[in-house]
Amino acid sequence: MLTAILTDIHGNREALEACLASASRKNPDRYVFLGDFVGYGADPGFVIDTVAPFVERGAIALLGNHDSAAIGHPESMNDAAARAIAWTRRQLSSRHLEFLRSLPYAADEGDVLYVHASADVPREWDYMLDADAAVRSLQATQARVTFCGHVHVPMAFHLLKAQGLVPYEPPMNTALSLTGGRWVLVIGAVGQPRDGNPDACYALYDDKADTLTYVRVRYDVDTAASKIKAAGLPPRLAARLAFGQ
Repeated sequence: MLTAILTDIHGNREALEACLASASRKNPDRYVFLGDFVGYGADPGFVIDTVAPFVERGAIALLGNHDSAAIGHPESMNDAAARAIAWTRRQLSSRHLEFLRSLPYAADEGDVLYVHASADVPREWDYMLDADAAVRSLQATQARVTFCGHVHVPMAFHLLKAQGLVPYEPPMNTALSLTGGRWVLVIGAVGQPRDGNPDACYALYDDKADTLTYVRVRYDVDTAASKIKAAGLPPRLAARLAFGQ
């Protein structure tokens, strides 16, 4: 089964549409959305309206920390993120908010775990930035493969009996074999990449071949940025899109 995994869309309509168009050409059997549908970007309602039908057809969708903040939970955020969430709340209908409230923190399929941040207390939003965070996540689940987002940077952590935990930067647009050991795989971000590459990022998981392919997709960054500025959101949220920061 081929699964398209998208995360951290952050109200970026242009990036979401580009990634869904790319994924559809691969004809995936299902979709998984790892959370943070809103925050930062100018089209939070559009993103939810687009994702909700996928969920109705069986897609997995999870709660992210920005989604949690949008429905009123106190979350720690910098000033720009907090201002974006305050604006976002005013854009969302009761139907949008109900969709966000319905989302779980994780989806456990035994051999595979999907989570926004970490298997280690998912609602505390631990950042998968280093080996210590990956170890905490691995210790909290029996899953062989954990897929997560939250960090906005594609990363892979591979636990092998002989070598221990090996962190590395995964290849783009090339199938990564997941055979052997256990994995924590950070997908990157659709709507706000932070690895110096402005192209949107999603991934394709082939459980038959046991591979993951990170896919980079160009999208209309200028339009997405212009809409952020026109909405009166912090200008930095627009400027960073062009630099993938």
